[in-house]
Amino acid sequence: MTDELTIIIPVYNEGAAFPELWSELTAHIRSHFRALVIYDFEEDDTVPVVQAIVSGGESRLRLVKNAIRRGVVGAIVTGFGQAESGPVLVVMADLSDDLAQVGRMLELYRQGFHVVVGSRYMKGGRIVNGPIVKQCLSQLAGVSLFWLRGLPTHDATNAFKIYDREMLKSFTIESTGGFELNLELTVKAFLAGYRIAETPAVWRNRTVGESHFALWKWLPLYLKWYFYAFQPRRKNPRVGHSL
Repeated sequence: MTDELTIIIPVYNEGAAFPELWSELTAHIRSHFRALVIYDFEEDDTVPVVQAIVSGGESRLRLVKNAIRRGVVGAIVTGFGQAESGPVLVVMADLSDDLAQVGRMLELYRQGFHVVVGSRYMKGGRIVNGPIVKQCLSQLAGVSLFWLRGLPTHDATNAFKIYDREMLKSFTIESTGGFELNLELTVKAFLAGYRIAETPAVWRNRTVGESHFALWKWLPLYLKWYFYAFQPRRKNPRVGHSL
């Protein structure tokens, strides 16, 4: 199995932020990687920015058109389909994710964890200038699942995670709305007996571009996967231990 990191970057008019994001990625990630920028439509202003970087000789970067459905779920699932094996990292293009933690996340992956979470709500993690309602709800969900259900992360809703590609192949992804996909995958991994770890991360609110996070629209979808987490867990013979 290859150990090359595949980075999935869903975009929607992130041309202003992308050059800085690419600088941050290349500065912090020392392992071999390829980055897939998933876009919905040709007029997305991220597309020419990425094309310019690729034309300058950057072979690790590739544009991929969303082949599932428009929106972040379709973009991420399209990216999953392009990764054959190994670790898959989801990164937002808005510079919110703590890319300095990717090295530590890869270390945990190589220790045998199938999901590695960049955690805002464990000791050492934090949020800078985040929307207060969104922060309170995501923290409540993550911390309560940790204490009440035993989910081994304080931040199940965060998008900034590494997933094992072989694990992802074992799931049928049901999310259709938006970022509830992050919670669905983490809950399904937990219930199926896969190993989950977390490391502290700092999340910073975007300073350029426009957020497309639809909290109230997606809240019922988050609640579905929150309560789904309280189903009985299963023994997974591929993981090698009983639950």
